[in-house]
Amino acid sequence: MGTIDKLNELQARRAAIEAGGGAEKVEKQHQSGKKTARERIEMLLDEGSFVEVDAFVEHRCMEFSMPQTKAPGEGVVVGYGTIDGRLVYVYSQDFTVIGGSLGEMHAKKICKVMDMAMKMGAPIIGINDSGGARIQEGVDALSGFGDIFYRNTIASGVIPQISVIMGPCAGGAVYSPAITDFTFMVEKTSQMFITGPQVVESVTGEKITAEELGGAATHTSKSGVAHFKAESDEACLEQVKRLLSFLPSNNLEPAPCYECTDDLNRLSEKLTTIVPDSANKAYDIKAVIAEVVDNGDFFEVQSDFAKNIVIGFARMNGSSIGIIANQPNVSAGSLDVDSSDKAARFVRFCDSFNIPIVTFTDVPGYLPGVNQEHEGIIRHGAKLLFAFSEATVPKVNVIIRKAYGGAYIAMNSKHLGADMVFAWPTSEIAVMGPEGAANIIFRKDIAAAADPIAERSAKIEEYRNKFASPYEAAKRGYVDDVIEPDSTRPRIISALEMLASKRVEMPGKKHGNMPV
Repeated sequence: MGTIDKLNELQARRAAIEAGGGAEKVEKQHQSGKKTARERIEMLLDEGSFVEVDAFVEHRCMEFSMPQTKAPGEGVVVGYGTIDGRLVYVYSQDFTVIGGSLGEMHAKKICKVMDMAMKMGAPIIGINDSGGARIQEGVDALSGFGDIFYRNTIASGVIPQISVIMGPCAGGAVYSPAITDFTFMVEKTSQMFITGPQVVESVTGEKITAEELGGAATHTSKSGVAHFKAESDEACLEQVKRLLSFLPSNNLEPAPCYECTDDLNRLSEKLTTIVPDSANKAYDIKAVIAEVVDNGDFFEVQSDFAKNIVIGFARMNGSSIGIIANQPNVSAGSLDVDSSDKAARFVRFCDSFNIPIVTFTDVPGYLPGVNQEHEGIIRHGAKLLFAFSEATVPKVNVIIRKAYGGAYIAMNSKHLGADMVFAWPTSEIAVMGPEGAANIIFRKDIAAAADPIAERSAKIEEYRNKFASPYEAAKRGYVDDVIEPDSTRPRIISALEMLASKRVEMPGKKHGNMPV
């Protein structure tokens, strides 16, 4: 066989692999509203940058009908390329080839690019679209899943790991996305669950659709398993690109810095009047965030889950920051089981990847109730305390209004290592709200008064003026400065610039034992 013949053979073999499961299955994939594995990679990466690895890998299963079964590319496309010129590694499961099922060699392809990503210090993006473990390969398929989970764990906090669910993701397959940093889902075409609707019905008798059980809406609003949802594959991959723009490639690098076109010293008159005079009236914390960050550009994470706390990425002076903020519009901004989980994991992600943390505090306390206590608010609330205490990145806190009790401590207080704590004149920092405090401290005075109602109102105001103002905390150094609300942006930027060279030595240990 001459050189030309060998080149022709190479091209023929490559064409067969790139055809995936064939035209009929590709068409079926398109009809179901999904793109193919290769189309997704092309949409995600910079044009012409994708370099495929292990295209010629084949399975070696000799059981059942597998010896006669062709699986082009072994059901997964892997390789590397660039996004906005930055190196990333990617794998994309091919549902047109044996339903994208994971077997021994399928897993080895994924593991190879995960290992490469770790060595080169670049993000890994996994696009999941699979029927699950390849049953014909038995324990070899399970071994493949275990190898992936192990690498996910070792890579955690070293390189950003992003999971994109673009089809079914069931059984053991769901645990890889669960370990990774961020999970994206597509409405109506992606699902995640441990056991499918049929198994659920056979075991519990509950009838439920796949979408209701594990669709994008379920996991972004109820379970908190997924962070983002999108209407289509294209929209989803655009979100992935935007997320990556805020992140460093690994834990030894800073996040990319962009030219800042927003005035560093910009004052905001809107912030002067944004907090209502009545302490019981709500406002939208996102309006505060928009006034402070560069060009009002805030990329919210988990926007539909635990809405009483807001998390996400923004830039200040062109550099990435992570934001955690209580949301007075929902449950008065109180902390509960889900919001504590949501915020704690985000704090740990930012700390892992050198992203400074800015918090906006307006919290009346932990949400009271039998249900919260029985769900373990003590254990879950402790996660947030642990996460802020452990974080060594620059930490800036702005207390806007209420900061009561244990929730004041939990929201990035000076006591947990915040570097700079600012307070607006509208802030109230106390063990509890003035109403409750007055009822306890002045109980006898109120009871003995000729007009108990008027006396109670007077005592509430007395307590508010004496103990609930920011100046009491400032006297003790727990608040570094009481600032004019309109100057919040320049004060935060100044603090972050000052903190850029921060270095902290923590006690030597294998790792802490975080409450989970």
